[in-house]
Amino acid sequence: MVATPTRTDNPLLIGRGLPPFDRIQPEHVVPGISQLLEQLQAELAELEQAVEPTWAGLVEPLDRLSDRLNWSWGIVGHLMGVKNSPELRAAFETVQPQVVQFYTRLGQSKPLYLAFKALRDSDTWTTLDNAQHRIVEASILQAELAGVGLEGEPQQRFNDIQMELAKLSTDFSNHVLDATKAFSLTLATPEEVGGLPPSLLSLAAQAARAAGEENASPETGPWRITLDFPSFGPFLKYSTRRDLRETVYKAYITRASSGELDNSALIDRILELRREQAQLLGFNSYAELSLASKMAPSVEAVGELLEELRVASYDAAVQDLADLKAFAASKGAPEAEALVQWDISFWAERLREDKFAFNAEELRPYFPLPQVLNGLFQLCERIFDISITAADGTAPVWHPDVRYFEISRAGEAIAHFYLDPYSRPAEKRGGAWMGECINRAKLVVDGKSATRLPVAYLTCNQTPPVDDKPSLMTFMEVLTLFHEFGHGLQHMLTTVDYPAAAGINNVEWDAVELPSQFMENWCYHRQTLFGMAKHYETGETLPEHYYDKLLAARTYRSGSQMLRQLNFSMVDLELHHRYNPKGDETVADVRDRIAKVATILPPLPEDAFLCSFSHIFAGGYAAGYYSYKWAEVLSADAFSAFEEAGLDDDRAIAETGRRFRDTVLALGGGQHPLEVFEAFRGREPKTEALLRHSGLWAA
Repeated sequence: MVATPTRTDNPLLIGRGLPPFDRIQPEHVVPGISQLLEQLQAELAELEQAVEPTWAGLVEPLDRLSDRLNWSWGIVGHLMGVKNSPELRAAFETVQPQVVQFYTRLGQSKPLYLAFKALRDSDTWTTLDNAQHRIVEASILQAELAGVGLEGEPQQRFNDIQMELAKLSTDFSNHVLDATKAFSLTLATPEEVGGLPPSLLSLAAQAARAAGEENASPETGPWRITLDFPSFGPFLKYSTRRDLRETVYKAYITRASSGELDNSALIDRILELRREQAQLLGFNSYAELSLASKMAPSVEAVGELLEELRVASYDAAVQDLADLKAFAASKGAPEAEALVQWDISFWAERLREDKFAFNAEELRPYFPLPQVLNGLFQLCERIFDISITAADGTAPVWHPDVRYFEISRAGEAIAHFYLDPYSRPAEKRGGAWMGECINRAKLVVDGKSATRLPVAYLTCNQTPPVDDKPSLMTFMEVLTLFHEFGHGLQHMLTTVDYPAAAGINNVEWDAVELPSQFMENWCYHRQTLFGMAKHYETGETLPEHYYDKLLAARTYRSGSQMLRQLNFSMVDLELHHRYNPKGDETVADVRDRIAKVATILPPLPEDAFLCSFSHIFAGGYAAGYYSYKWAEVLSADAFSAFEEAGLDDDRAIAETGRRFRDTVLALGGGQHPLEVFEAFRGREPKTEALLRHSGLWAA
């Protein structure tokens, strides 16, 4: 039996610097967080008694208080995503209610709220800079959205909702992880793995060995297919066994929709509570509450953008399906006239191979992770004037595959980041994300001013190394890495010294995807691509004809891809705006109704994708999934500035890159994102570049 750590040796109570991941264990969570909350409760009460409506008397002590909880609880949250275990879950669920209570207490502090309003109305207001103004105004709005204006029973009800929603969100996420892990399909004959590429056979054999099949090999099997995306995605693309594709696809879309992992009731309850919460605050819907702190001015404005893009992409998506049917018919496929969901990836990949004379698997050997990182780092050096070097061994890590890097400028370190690249379905949630480890801040240490450098977590779920080969990435995995690095750059290259507005903090949610989607464009940039696309064995640069085909294929099925994202956005918005959980319509009815205008193939009767839609039910995208498209308008328009400058002109690229760095990446949440965009672009954003990059401008 493991002894409970004493309160003095708990690594979660250090409160500063890099997390000691080599020491932190699940048994540290309950005593550490409980003790910390006890201390912070006392300090908050003391601050409320003595608060002064000045920057030094209000914002700075509040930053110090928040910083300590963010450091400790942030570590626990990070480990829940990358090193999940029954022990950690139990500890997290034990202490989470106390954390929610503290955040609620902090958000509803009347003395702090009144002090912020007094500061805004004081004579010293004009002496504060723009970032400070934004922080104060955001703090006032956040307090109001946290229920500071409620009294008595309504406030208690609001707080009860907050508590229940936090638990429901955690349960939802855990159910998705467990349901994803619960399914596997073991294949034992060559006929069952027909069409599968060598990379997937190797991965599937490795998965079989991990599950106890000691002699599993890529050549003879057995092979284990899972719902982890590096396994699931390629299987649907390449398996010639239509019946097995159906099995795997249906397992994927019904995750967390039955048995003890069923999220159906959680969805209904989450939507009901969010609607009630919004009404308590005086909003007609949760979507209106959500948009109160976003860049988009109204639900109607979001709807107009989604409809503009839907109209531009719908006919193209109809044609995409017609093209697939015609191609499948030309190959004698009996299912050609009645393609269903588990046929789409398969025939789309066959048509891509036919149309562009290459398949995604052919590119893998040219994208080993070390070389892709080199190309990414060289790009950042060229356009942002920074250097990125390995610093492995200088920071404790939570898994041996995790790497650590330093970013410097003019020879001086300015930031660091962890990279956790590979899929680990047993303990790591799916998807990819950037998380904040440490925020940039100006601190006073021993009477001297010092800058605390930002540190980011960059987490992906790409194909891991198999056998003796490095991680050989699909082009989609390369795009994902660039995407997350864009988020990381905004966190790490900020020049804002106030933690509440440094990096992505205080950036309106529907603008936060700008740098990430912007970085994806560079994967199609000739110099960047050839700088990183080199064969892992020979060092040969990607042949020219592949580059031409990649460019030609960039807009392949872009109508379908855009419509898919718009469908998710419209369902999210409808569920959080017009849908009444207590009405006659069900969430499945809403999904089916929107599918009539936002999908080409109607959903299957058993389709339960909402039960694994973690973005809106366990993440930060509730009534905000539209943000991907809203920000993509900004990111495409931002990249068009580089196109206008000349992508082959190194000097022009560098000049434009420095301007992007000094505005979009540097200013963080210190200015409104529209002002930041206009400072970079010189005008308001337009949708033209997004539609042009998607091949839909004519539509």
